[in-house]
Amino acid sequence: MFTVLHSRWRQLLASSCLVAPIVLNGPVAQAQQIQELAPITVTASRLSNGIVGASTSVITADDIARSPAQSVPDIIAQVPGVQVQTLYGGANGVGTSIDLRGFGAVATANTLVLINGRRVNDLDQAGVDLSTIPRDSIERIEITRGNSGAVLYGDNAVGGVINIVTKVKAGPPVAMRIEGGTGSFNQRIGSLSAAVTQGPWSSSVYGSMFTSDGYRANNASNQVNGIGDVRYATPDFTTFLTLSGDKQHLGFPGPRTVDPSIGLNQLLTNRRGTNTPFDYGDKQGANATTGFTKTLWDGGELIVDGGVRNKQQQAGFFGNVPLQSFNFSYVDSTLTTWSITPRLSIKNPIFGLPSNILTGIDYYDATYHSDRPAFKGAPPVHVYDLSQQTLAAYWQQTVGILSSTDISYGGRVQRTSVTARDRLDPAAPNYFGETQAAPLDDSETNHALHIGLEHRFNETFSVFGRAASAFRTPNVDERVAAGPLFDANFNAAPRDFTLKTQTSHDIEGGFRVKAGRFEAQSSVYTMDLTNEIQFDPVNFFNRNLDPTRRYGSETMASLRASDSVLLRGGLAYTRAVFREGAYTGNDVPLVSRFTANAGVTWNVWEKYVVVDATVRYWSRRRMDNDQANTQSFIPANATVDVKLSGEYDRFFWSVSANNMFNALYYDYAVASTFTPGRFNAYPLPGRTYMVKAGARF
Repeated sequence: MFTVLHSRWRQLLASSCLVAPIVLNGPVAQAQQIQELAPITVTASRLSNGIVGASTSVITADDIARSPAQSVPDIIAQVPGVQVQTLYGGANGVGTSIDLRGFGAVATANTLVLINGRRVNDLDQAGVDLSTIPRDSIERIEITRGNSGAVLYGDNAVGGVINIVTKVKAGPPVAMRIEGGTGSFNQRIGSLSAAVTQGPWSSSVYGSMFTSDGYRANNASNQVNGIGDVRYATPDFTTFLTLSGDKQHLGFPGPRTVDPSIGLNQLLTNRRGTNTPFDYGDKQGANATTGFTKTLWDGGELIVDGGVRNKQQQAGFFGNVPLQSFNFSYVDSTLTTWSITPRLSIKNPIFGLPSNILTGIDYYDATYHSDRPAFKGAPPVHVYDLSQQTLAAYWQQTVGILSSTDISYGGRVQRTSVTARDRLDPAAPNYFGETQAAPLDDSETNHALHIGLEHRFNETFSVFGRAASAFRTPNVDERVAAGPLFDANFNAAPRDFTLKTQTSHDIEGGFRVKAGRFEAQSSVYTMDLTNEIQFDPVNFFNRNLDPTRRYGSETMASLRASDSVLLRGGLAYTRAVFREGAYTGNDVPLVSRFTANAGVTWNVWEKYVVVDATVRYWSRRRMDNDQANTQSFIPANATVDVKLSGEYDRFFWSVSANNMFNALYYDYAVASTFTPGRFNAYPLPGRTYMVKAGARF
């Protein structure tokens, strides 16, 4: 008996189908989409000055432009300590999960994503799809590891925070940019940007499209995104309005099965095939954000912004044959989130010491409605309605106690109220005896704390350290799938939406070196978690795990060997283990102990010809569902990416080869509970190519 089908696939996609919409917005300025947009100030961002004592990495616009990686997730994956999981064929990075500090299957729920310092994570399991962010619009990507970001943002910041800051270069009153490209698997991309500036007024629009047949059968994807922004800015007052929309379709090819006991190995016999030729997911998003920044006094600013995000998502799961009994379902969900986040930034000395205070209130109101019929148009078996309101207050202050020493401290208090209902129709098609979930009406108060220190011995060497606590409340998908459908005797089990809030406690310390053309950073950390939330991919329900621990080290370095050659590299050791319970000492699944990267950028001929090469390695990892650590591993592997690019006048071009040596790999697999050696894997592409060209006007 083998029950591992594509349950993880369903968990990520059935409840929330695809991806969270990306809205490039902020109280001072909308994200610029092309290099020639008007200047934008981002000093009101909550992370604009970083978090004192934290381990950080910065990927610059030059790094992004020269990287052979084709998507934002692939670029971030080249940072030491970052791990990724991809179930969807890898095209354009659609749905790729970014994992900071070893969270495996629930990485998206433990990694907070910001755009210009504003959170874009939603209240579902899908996470933020970084493929919707055009890489050429990004000025830099700031990665802050560990849970200290929870003071400023609350949920999702347990593993770390990724802040994507968009370009702020000045340009002419009217500017345009156009780009197109084609690559493997009939992949086609196109983008068009335009901006107009006149006096204190400015506006910009951005449109992009992406299509691909995909690496595997039933793996085609296409998406269209559009963003428009209008702003008015003076030295002491700024206001803006941002509107955006997106539409996406993705085929779900499901896993490939390996079972040595019956001589089955679809990874060898039909790697690019599918057992789910009719499964798919669609998403439509619409978003509006508005706000203002007002200077109250020299060093004091009031920042108020608010908005609404709406996602409508549909997915169909039919297995091998449409309408095959007990193996088909349809999901139609809507998630709407309203928010308002006023805050006060104070940058004035206190008792003669430099000080930076950020304090504010966050209010979010999210509603979720999901119909679960057997097929589109049929009466739903379950109708889920959930609502969640959060109200939080926070304070964070950084003080320069000495010219060489900074300390920071902060705290957050957050009240979360949840209401959840399940309406069951036993007469609906495909009902097979499950029970109705008990209603949930719950409120709780959670806290996050941070204290950090950084001391500079001289211009070359500094040390840093921090301690922090954080929390993560269950999202709507986890609550819908809380508790098993059936007990051990296959009788219907009573269900509810109850899961405990996950908590974590971090300690970290490290050093930084900057000596001429050489830079390095290294740190060690440990994190204890209680009530970590995990999905059981075989029995189809979420649960709180026994206490777990993450610990490890992360080291990165770069050397400018000459004016035209830059070398870079990094190494990370990551452990995620159970510290109590039946699996004490065992590895948490889907976390590689070692990851490493190395790269070189060579300006062969000024900006006309540039070569960039990157090597990325990850060690073996346990499969999902293998908490007992008795099954085989997902194998270790490495990829090599190479890019040749250049510019002349207003024109630019590039030719990329990814996975140059055609490594046949996968980074996600689910082990069978009942059959030793049997598992389902999600294979990723071998060698691929991409050619792009464009112009600025």
